[in-house]
Amino acid sequence: MQKARIKLSSNDINKLNEITSSIRDIVEKTKVKMSGPIPLPTKKLKLTTRKSPDGEGKASFDNFEMRIHKRLIDLGVDERALRLVMRVPIPENINISIELLD
Repeated sequence: MQKARIKLSSNDINKLNEITSSIRDIVEKTKVKMSGPIPLPTKKLKLTTRKSPDGEGKASFDNFEMRIHKRLIDLGVDERALRLVMRVPIPENINISIELLD
């Protein structure tokens, strides 16, 4: 049986959880087998900059961090379910990829 693997990633965890819950609702309506959403490790991108624009003054630093959250969902392939999943409105800052596996 074929499976569809959906990979979601975003820096906004609330929007990510909204999309996973909407996918879960579609799966419950169409009665397709689903495993997930599996939370993958969060990637933390860190950037340290010096507060002072020139070299003089106190050596104080600003630390900035962006977190990228990832989820993995496996679905049993059903044409109707996949069409419904593809119609889910996805905000701009969320990356989604759908792969078909054997």
